[in-house]
Amino acid sequence: MSQTASSFKQQKYDAGVTRVAMNLEVDVIPVSDVERSKQFYQLLGWRLDEDVAPAKDVRSVQFTPPGSGCSVTFGNGLTAAAPGSAAGG
Repeated sequence: MSQTASSFKQQKYDAGVTRVAMNLEVDVIPVSDVERSKQFYQLLGWRLDEDVAPAKDVRSVQFTPPGSGCSVTFGNGLTAAAPGSAAGG
């Protein structure tokens, strides 16, 4: 039996293992123009959850699509990733 199959079998039958729900809830997207991005999601009809500036040079904008459990967040000072570098898997 392979190591992977053995590990899976052990986890499957180990009564002490607790399952944790793994849900994607927020995706941080690097953008170059926060206002333009905000207008884009507003035009899509997504719900604006927050638009806050908790510190100097930091702004966080969050939108959620109708009926979704996952939101997108973008702004200034949130990530070191380059604008336009987000990729789907």
